[in-house]
Amino acid sequence: MDRPRINFACSLYDRMQALHSGEVKPEGMDLEFVPMEWARQIFDRMAGEQAFDASELSSSEFIARKDANQCPFVALPVFPSRTFRHNTIWINRKSGINKPKDLEGKRIGVPLYTMTAAVWQRGHLTDDYGVDFSGVRWVQGAINSAGAHGDPTVLPLLKPVNIEINHSGKSLSDLLSEGSIDATIGTSNPDSRKTNPDVQRLFPDFKEVEKDLYKRTGVFPIMHLVAIRKEVYEKHPRIAQSLYDAFCESKHLALKRMRHFGALRSMLPWMTAEVDEIDAVFGYDPWPYGLKANHATIATLNRYLAEQHLIRAPLDIDSIFVPVSETRS
Repeated sequence: MDRPRINFACSLYDRMQALHSGEVKPEGMDLEFVPMEWARQIFDRMAGEQAFDASELSSSEFIARKDANQCPFVALPVFPSRTFRHNTIWINRKSGINKPKDLEGKRIGVPLYTMTAAVWQRGHLTDDYGVDFSGVRWVQGAINSAGAHGDPTVLPLLKPVNIEINHSGKSLSDLLSEGSIDATIGTSNPDSRKTNPDVQRLFPDFKEVEKDLYKRTGVFPIMHLVAIRKEVYEKHPRIAQSLYDAFCESKHLALKRMRHFGALRSMLPWMTAEVDEIDAVFGYDPWPYGLKANHATIATLNRYLAEQHLIRAPLDIDSIFVPVSETRS
């Protein structure tokens, strides 16, 4: 029987540890786990040169490529990264921003306009606070270093957006601190928050805001999915189910070990309280895989991508992922 060797690039999240160590082995294949520290590097290499057989990949990038019929990948409903993003919206208080609507017409820094985090942030701000981004001037670049955020391969926007590239020689964090931009969104906290008291979160009570979002909508924002090169999948279609099952097993081991309180597995002093809160809000598993358990979240991202003109119209959700049996999630 054909037993393919598949390399898989991913950050070394707790839910991936058992795959990396070899404790969990996908059936019918030899998996080479390629750990990489920064997801942006994985995306750039996968999208730019198809450097891996499979990898974690930006959800927004995958869906946009699929909509444009320029996608050399298929996707599994496995989500290595998901994060609420209200906590990484930062403002300079001297810019006159006191509430979300005050972002309208401002200059806002963003690592990459099309990145999944920014799609979610704009969508939440529009849905829940009525923010109109049509007059915003976007400044694109890295948050805490001068220059670009990685080396992404980005499809052309379907509608013109006022985006300028940060060629100032300063980071977006520096520009925020000096008032050259009014706010930042994205995935990182600006270093200038440590030195400038006017650099503050838009949502100081972000945890309660994010919990409220989940309780109201059932949405826990998905950032990354797992992509497989289409030619690899077509040659070895059985690997999709094998990988899905292995990802589920590895994640459930991480969930179990997270609850070993005799010796804390993470440097979180109140890990026990955190887990109690997770159970109260999400139930036992805050991180479900599979399409059924994530339909509301995927549908919302799909809608945001269409509303922000990154895809032509919402895709049929079932068409986004290859079919797998979801006996586990």
